[in-house]
Amino acid sequence: MGDMTAFRPPLPRPRRVRTPLRAAGAVAAACCLTAVAALPAAASSGDGHGSAGPAAPAASSGSLLSEPGVQVRPNAGVPALPSGLSALSWTVCDVRTGEVLAAKDAHRRLPPASTLKTLFADTVLPRLPRETTHKVTDADLADLGEGSSLVGVQTGQTYTVADLWRGVFLSSGNDAVHVLAHMNGSVARTVTQMQAKAKMLGADDTHVVTPDGYDEPGQVSSAFDLAVFGRAGLADHDFADYVATATAQFPGGYDAHGEYVKSFGIRNTNRLLTGADGVTPYPGIIGVKNGYTTNAGNTLVAAARRGGRTLIVTVMNPQSGLPQAVYHEAARLLDWGFAAAGRTTSVGTLNPARPA
Repeated sequence: MGDMTAFRPPLPRPRRVRTPLRAAGAVAAACCLTAVAALPAAASSGDGHGSAGPAAPAASSGSLLSEPGVQVRPNAGVPALPSGLSALSWTVCDVRTGEVLAAKDAHRRLPPASTLKTLFADTVLPRLPRETTHKVTDADLADLGEGSSLVGVQTGQTYTVADLWRGVFLSSGNDAVHVLAHMNGSVARTVTQMQAKAKMLGADDTHVVTPDGYDEPGQVSSAFDLAVFGRAGLADHDFADYVATATAQFPGGYDAHGEYVKSFGIRNTNRLLTGADGVTPYPGIIGVKNGYTTNAGNTLVAAARRGGRTLIVTVMNPQSGLPQAVYHEAARLLDWGFAAAGRTTSVGTLNPARPA
């Protein structure tokens, strides 16, 4: 992990966001998916949780993504989907083609937590050169949500844009997000641009209220949209570099004792990348972003490359209650995807619909 300094920034660093502002559906017993390999187009019944927000847009011709439950079109010899998946929604997608290989409630609108930072990066990263420097002001950090996850940005310190993006993607730092948003003009301007970017990408389930994924009423996305955001980001060299970085040094500042520390170590919170907390690093993992709030539960966008093929999976709010379930379920979906890729008929596409 390199030289991990014992510096602790004066800002608190809790990982839990405030009490939920609305229920995301009562916590229910884990929903076990039945084996569906023998079905030509499998669809499980709904799990009883109502979708947040208005109804999803109509699917394109041939798409099953607006149908409730699990959707898959396996051909002969394709293994069954993993049993016991408990996430409220998920997708398995091919990054190159945009094909969705399988999904559960792909357009169900749910709180995204910090996975929304993928859309933030898609929107803002191209606008700010990575070498640009910025001296942080009180105003840059004034609108942070209570209990936000933080990397340790300090007022009066100067950071490069690249420093701040590492703070966003490794430490899920809402403080770094807000500084970048202010560099981009303002938080409000950035939110408006993010909404426009989502529309341009064909991600119509997403409603943006905050740039960092912090819980706010009405802020929702979907497993489909998060796959779109992750896929779009991976096409950008800098995005791909940041999300694949396991550890880095972050510029320091003055610690609680008034002593100046040049830098301190940060580690990516994506356990499939780092192998932390009992999660086995996934072979071929290349990113992307995890998230957690009390309202959203655990969420994850994860991409891996194997045998010349890159897959991306999204997992939203597993209900099993098992430790690190979001990572274990994502790994099992990736395993299935690599075994099934090229041998299934897609159930939809991430590519935006072309105007008639």
